[in-house]
Amino acid sequence: MVAIMSSNAGDRLARRNALLLALATALAGGNAIVIFATAAIVGAELAPDPAYATIPISFYVVGMAVGTLPIGYIARKYGRRAAFVTGTVAGILTGLLAAAAVVYGLFLLLCLATFFGGIYGATAQSYRFAAADTASEAFRPKAIAWVLAGGILAAILGAQLVTRTMDLWQPYLFAASYLVQAALAALSMVVLLFVKAPPSSMAVAQDVRPLKNIIRAPLFIAAVICGIVSYGLMNFLMTSAPLAMKICGHDVTQSNLAIEFHVLAMYAPSFFTGSLIARFGAARIIGVGMLLIMLAAFIGVSGITVPHFWANMILLGVGWNFGFIGATALVTETHRASERTKVQSFNDFLVFGTMVVGSFSSGRILMDFGWTTVNLVVFPLVLAGFLALYLFNGRRAPAAA
Repeated sequence: MVAIMSSNAGDRLARRNALLLALATALAGGNAIVIFATAAIVGAELAPDPAYATIPISFYVVGMAVGTLPIGYIARKYGRRAAFVTGTVAGILTGLLAAAAVVYGLFLLLCLATFFGGIYGATAQSYRFAAADTASEAFRPKAIAWVLAGGILAAILGAQLVTRTMDLWQPYLFAASYLVQAALAALSMVVLLFVKAPPSSMAVAQDVRPLKNIIRAPLFIAAVICGIVSYGLMNFLMTSAPLAMKICGHDVTQSNLAIEFHVLAMYAPSFFTGSLIARFGAARIIGVGMLLIMLAAFIGVSGITVPHFWANMILLGVGWNFGFIGATALVTETHRASERTKVQSFNDFLVFGTMVVGSFSSGRILMDFGWTTVNLVVFPLVLAGFLALYLFNGRRAPAAA
């Protein structure tokens, strides 16, 4: 009875934290959407070569990869709150530097701004794990999904922010959008101060296994590969989509809507993804997600009309939701409480570090070979994800072992 009461009390705290972290996810997601909706377009104007237009978004991915381990270390040594504050400061710098880059026409400054945006994004990715910290095993997948559901508001917030502010500071397209982006990051900092996180994992009295022992576990390998495939392909296609739509003669407003629909599709399923994982298992939900990503690519190959782009982005978003939440749930099964920030940050480092290659190559592949080739890249990588699930998912080792 005591154990049940303790679990219920923990889940009450987990629910409170998940709601706050969902709001913070919405604000941070709004920042990310501003970058994805504008950086390639601004980059095409500022870069010395149009083929480098997506480089600022690639710097965002680099920032995510570089930021994961330091943010994880700060969380492990000083607690989640210190990591959250560090990340939101980077988010404020993102907006201020990007606005300055537009006003002064500095491509490298835009890249620096999006790099800080990536650090903020790396911090925001840790929100899903922070929600799981205080949750019972049964509520954990739902807590993760609740947090990611905050992306629904992010989709509306980010796209509308761009649409309504992009022309406010003439003649500097998107400069006002970036200033509002900085304000959103400051607001997020305030929200995160109300999250009640457990003590830093360094303070948890429990044996900590060497990282090399944990990451060799088949379940961890499966989780990382599926996370890389799901997130990497989503980023690969989404990075190119706004620029591809512009090249195909579609209006900026239509590409903004494509990103808005995409992000809504990324996060709307979160209301039930956790329940689906609890009922059918993470591996099956990941498999469905990767099938949807393949279907998105098939539609992308089929045509270049606005409905084709929108359908591509919507299916890609739902596929990412199933694949990435499922992979996250698998990661939480591989570590003890004392190991959480170390293992989680290393997982994100591998996922976002691998994404760097795809992000840097996305613009070049688009410019040299076209939108069809960008979509064709999806198929062999999804097959690799299915192979990882088949080979490694069944070979589980308990985290307490």
